[in-house]
Amino acid sequence: MRTKSVGKKKINIVTLGCSKNVYDSEVLMGQLQANGKEVVHEEKGDIVVINTCGFIDNAKEESINTILEFVEAKNRGEVEQVFVTGCLSERYKPDLIREIPDVDQYFGTRDLPLLLKHLGADYKHELVGERMVTTPRHYAYLKISEGCDRPCSFCAIPLMRGKNISTPIENLVVEAEKLAKKGVKELILIAQDLTYYGLDLYKKRALGDLLLRLVTVEGIEWIRLHYAFPTGFPEDVLEIIKNEPKVCNYIDIPLQHINSDLLKAMKRGTSHEKTNALLDKFREKVPNMAIRTTLIVGFPGETEERFQEMKEWVREQRFDRLGCFTYSHEENTTAYVLEDDVPQEVKEARVEEIMELQSQISWEKNQERIGKVYRCIFDRKEGNYFVGRTEFDSPDVDNTVLVPAENTYLSIGEFADIKITSAEEFDLYGELV
Repeated sequence: MRTKSVGKKKINIVTLGCSKNVYDSEVLMGQLQANGKEVVHEEKGDIVVINTCGFIDNAKEESINTILEFVEAKNRGEVEQVFVTGCLSERYKPDLIREIPDVDQYFGTRDLPLLLKHLGADYKHELVGERMVTTPRHYAYLKISEGCDRPCSFCAIPLMRGKNISTPIENLVVEAEKLAKKGVKELILIAQDLTYYGLDLYKKRALGDLLLRLVTVEGIEWIRLHYAFPTGFPEDVLEIIKNEPKVCNYIDIPLQHINSDLLKAMKRGTSHEKTNALLDKFREKVPNMAIRTTLIVGFPGETEERFQEMKEWVREQRFDRLGCFTYSHEENTTAYVLEDDVPQEVKEARVEEIMELQSQISWEKNQERIGKVYRCIFDRKEGNYFVGRTEFDSPDVDNTVLVPAENTYLSIGEFADIKITSAEEFDLYGELV
């Protein structure tokens, strides 16, 4: 058994879940650094802080397994303390204390000052925009609000994150300026719902106002929009996407389903017809925009006929990017009273059907890119290729551009013009122009 360290304790932050959690971990690490603490991200440390996800079954399982793994390491003397924070801890704290009592302390999603206190640090209010960025240095997430006021019946996020609280535009601009000085070129705007931004602070949807301020930040060259709710989408944002070169022709707008009855049961505030009208408006205002969406299959009441309606709609819409997930029956959501009547194997088969269809659509769209030249940013070198992205692709979830490294040198984190020479379902191959 390892003896307790007598020198400076190294604090290891372990991040699970979505980009919002990545951002939260970075803020925590920035605060710890400002307090003179030695902090690492997913490396060995004397103290471990696990930032958990509690969104759906698979995420909860991963979080619990990670907690158990570090508790066992603590019992073997390999780490001294284990703290748990984030969504799972917010949602299930009493259960976790009972089931996994060897964790030193559990914290919720808005307990940062209390967590810091337990780590021997003070919360510093003056650290607006200070973070220890864990993404590659040329791009970073910018969380513009916390929580969500939407009533979606399947979603437990408001239970874990609370009501929407927008961050003031001035604070976000300061944060963007600090990131740019560190070499960040691409900002990925994230929130539970970008569409709602500003209603609490400015009594209007202010995403457009924020974008017009962010494009003035020197050094930032791409601004990308993630997680916009379809209902009440501010149309001025479309004009900004079209007219501002720094704002990528890209939007991530989770639509979840297309059957009107299921959309009503999901409490999405829209319908088949309204959704199509919104997509038509997107394509009319910004013809070159890549639309990414996310769908849920197996929601209670999804008959084969309703599933086929969605599948045919995907075929018609030909989304540029698409993700698909099985419905997770979450306690304390309003959908929990409904019968989870689609068998798991049927849900999984439907995901495969949608993704197989999307794979074909993506292949066809990528073939149309052969011979064209795109400005790409390069994230890494992997094997014999430099791996980059166009403005139509977000890191980790979308297509990549692969350039052979044998006769070409590309700087990581820099832009280059690439001519596409061939294409597969989710990869483009190219050469430096």
